Amino acid sequence: MNLNQLSIPSLDLTRSIPFYEKLGLELIVKSLPHYARFKCPDGDSTFSIHQAEKLPEGEGVYIYFECKDPDDKVAELKSDGIEFDQDPTDQRWLWREARLKDLDGNQLIL
Repeated sequence: MNLNQLSIPSLDLTRSIPFYEKLGLELIVKSLPHYARFKCPDGDSTFSIHQAEKLPEGEGVYIYFECKDPDDKVAELKSDGIEFDQDPTDQRWLWREARLKDLDGNQLIL
């Protein structure tokens, strides 16, 4: 079995699309105002956002994007104006992670 895509809710795709493009995802489907789909820069997985009238309550969705060098990627994204909640940090589970939120509050981990 292979993961085809993951879809998350957004209140405003016109704001979310540029955010995810800035992260490095390639927009492959733009069906405003309801749906957008992106190709991840590495591998075959895709990622989509869909129009929602209400976002999930609580901590929401956690999405992990793997990159080869999180320190370099975070520096690149910060220079493009992306704000992080946590800079790259070595975790006890032996991964180095940086954390940020998208415009809808979804948790993104590099």
